[in-house]
Amino acid sequence: MSLSDLGGRGGGGVANNGELGEEIFASFDPRILRRFFQYVRPYRWQLVRVLAAVAVFVVTQISLPLVIRHAVDSAVLKTGRIPYDAIVGGFILLVLINAAASFVQEWSAAVLAQRVIFDLRRAMFTHLQNVSSSFLDKTSVGRIMSRVQGDVNSLQEFLETSIQSVGDGFLLLGIAIVLIIMDWRLAALTLASLPFLIAVRAVWLPWAKKTFRRARDASSVVNATLAENISGVRTVQEARREQHNLDVFQGRAFYSFRAQIASAWASQIMVPTVDVLTGLAQGVVVIVGGGAVLSGHLAVGVMVAFIFYVQRFFDPIRTLSLQYTVMQRAMAAGYRIFEVLDVPVTIADKPDATVLTPDIEPSIELRNVTFGYRPGQPVLHEVSLTVAPRQVVALVGQTGSGKTSITALVHRFYDVWSGAVLVGGHDVRDVTLDSLGRTVAMVLQEPFLFTGTILENIRYNSASATREDIIAAAKAVCAHDFIMKLPDGYDTDLGQRGQNISVGQRQLLSFARALVANPRILILDEATASIDSFTEQKIQVALRVLLRGRTSIIIAHRLATVRNADNIIVMKDGRIAEQGSHDELMRRAGLYAGMHRRNYASFDDAAVQLEAGTR
Repeated sequence: MSLSDLGGRGGGGVANNGELGEEIFASFDPRILRRFFQYVRPYRWQLVRVLAAVAVFVVTQISLPLVIRHAVDSAVLKTGRIPYDAIVGGFILLVLINAAASFVQEWSAAVLAQRVIFDLRRAMFTHLQNVSSSFLDKTSVGRIMSRVQGDVNSLQEFLETSIQSVGDGFLLLGIAIVLIIMDWRLAALTLASLPFLIAVRAVWLPWAKKTFRRARDASSVVNATLAENISGVRTVQEARREQHNLDVFQGRAFYSFRAQIASAWASQIMVPTVDVLTGLAQGVVVIVGGGAVLSGHLAVGVMVAFIFYVQRFFDPIRTLSLQYTVMQRAMAAGYRIFEVLDVPVTIADKPDATVLTPDIEPSIELRNVTFGYRPGQPVLHEVSLTVAPRQVVALVGQTGSGKTSITALVHRFYDVWSGAVLVGGHDVRDVTLDSLGRTVAMVLQEPFLFTGTILENIRYNSASATREDIIAAAKAVCAHDFIMKLPDGYDTDLGQRGQNISVGQRQLLSFARALVANPRILILDEATASIDSFTEQKIQVALRVLLRGRTSIIIAHRLATVRNADNIIVMKDGRIAEQGSHDELMRRAGLYAGMHRRNYASFDDAAVQLEAGTR
């Protein structure tokens, strides 16, 4: 699977919303295993403790039937050299040690796995916080979440079960050795069923792999259908598609039901197979061993020990049969996880990056900038513009003309293809991202609020802001009144993305957040598009406070909101078509004047407008 598979959005069909394009089973890959165990290495002493517990557990498991053998010989044949009471005491002691080793093994393995998975999740989160926007633009959030959650869980399961599998492997080997030592002829008859088991497994594995994949794919389709219909429930209800969608969902859910039944059947088919072989082996021991006991060629204790060993021998085989599937799933999960971790961080600080200080002149300059989101498809073509300190510049133009791309380059969400973007006279590629983030703040058309209180969301860009600072900022942008009407005021918890307040209210909070951050440069990208005309009149007044003393770039389709900007830049097809003040552009009777005439009726010129005095 290539990186394009990870990032592809697909054509919008249901399958593209699931995990159908991702291989969920993969063959053993030592490179994946080595990289995974890099995260285990810091906990190697804990791993040693787990393996020591496994060793003790295996030794006691092998020893218990031997103690039973001697107990039987001592009680029945009176041939034991060790007193019977001592044998019973030793048996009880071994049982206690076995139980303690089992507990330490399971508990230590679980703790080790949790610590390793915590480090892996932290590494993925940190990396995803730093990867460039170009990667996130083309990557399905659902697939990233699947890797951070589901795939990491697959590795956790693999780590826990692998430790158990090591013990199972040594247990098998130990039991086989003991059986051969006690009576090699009876051991050969007991183990004769193994070739049959290997043959059955060779036939079962390819078929089971296909069955498991079909079940996972079907489950992904159902989950994608469910998520799509829940997300678009308003459109579904508006179009009255409830019954049709239910019919589609039932069809896919029934297919998933049948696939899951087949998967469960495939998962369990090895269990009765192993049970049958266990019964056959025990039957051989009873019949052949019993005959040997009656003829005096075999001690009773040896036959009893054989019966116990046969039971213990096939239990790990049953477990190891299922471990192969876990390993395949973990290899695929590891491949996908490390593919994410290998995404290069292209937007990063240079070793000698400059720190923008608060006293810089907040100017912005684009010098012959060419940029695009896809190779060979430029969005901006040799754009050059200058925004003087404390100047208000407006960017207008049709959708796709390159307005938002300019602001994204100023904040260095992307790097230019050619040319340069300068802030305070410094190329943004030569300054630290932290200082650039403190210098430039953005208010977007769709504000993003995080789960937490209103106070925490306003303080998001400035952890040192006091409660008084936050209240003052909220009052300045006309958000204080609606906040105080909420049940807990500034301590009101917001739902996911702030869904328990209106879009306009969320926008007001984003204005307050920007004001508290106190940036030297402010970018407003359609920041008033989600606000009604009445609220916008108050916002226009608040913007005087927000823009005062700051260099500002405003993107707007409502020309009435930017007519008093110091400079209006009209974008068309990724180039600057016109620029000047509102009056100058109107006198030219060019593209801006035509836009103004065509849309005048939709613009609220009655709103309180920005004045040149905002500087």
